[in-house]
Amino acid sequence: MQEKGLLIVLSGPSGVGKGTVRKEIFSQPDTSFEYSVSATTRKPREGEVDGVDYFFKTREAFEEMIENDQLLEYAEFVGNYYGTPVDYVRKTLDEGKDVFLEIEVQGAGQVRKKFPEGLFIFLAPPSLSELENRITIRGTETAELIQCRMKAARDELEMMELYDYVVENDQVELACERVKSIVVAEHCRRERVQYRYKKMLEVD
Repeated sequence: MQEKGLLIVLSGPSGVGKGTVRKEIFSQPDTSFEYSVSATTRKPREGEVDGVDYFFKTREAFEEMIENDQLLEYAEFVGNYYGTPVDYVRKTLDEGKDVFLEIEVQGAGQVRKKFPEGLFIFLAPPSLSELENRITIRGTETAELIQCRMKAARDELEMMELYDYVVENDQVELACERVKSIVVAEHCRRERVQYRYKKMLEVD
């Protein structure tokens, strides 16, 4: 019996550093997760690459994916769609590989319903003032949009109870180590490994 891979879902408020933490994790040589690239209708930021950071889609193309049930989850956030193409995720988990999703909080709630056995990690800011500072420093949003994101962040922090673990992103390197340690612990859960030992006890 092939042990299925673990679906690892990392999400949190906009500006908390989800992308930065994900990139740091995947830059480390001992990382064996498969990264599931999300689709979005927002414009690429400087340095972002289509098919690497996101699949950048037109609104029409994204809505066609919704219509054809090609997304594991999707959400509209501050005027843009974000979503996870479903086929790649299912195929990779069935091959016994861990799949890492970096998605918005709304989308994580949808995934929880479809994959309750997944590992859900909420990335939290040290404080709301620090979160606002990080969004402002990015320099990609107007003052009005920053306030819109901060209001959304407060709502998203209220949804923390949907998650299994909370990791504070005070320092990127520390947050990465916490995430990786949680994944190791999940792989040792009795429910995931006991079948191996039951087989060991079987007598022909």
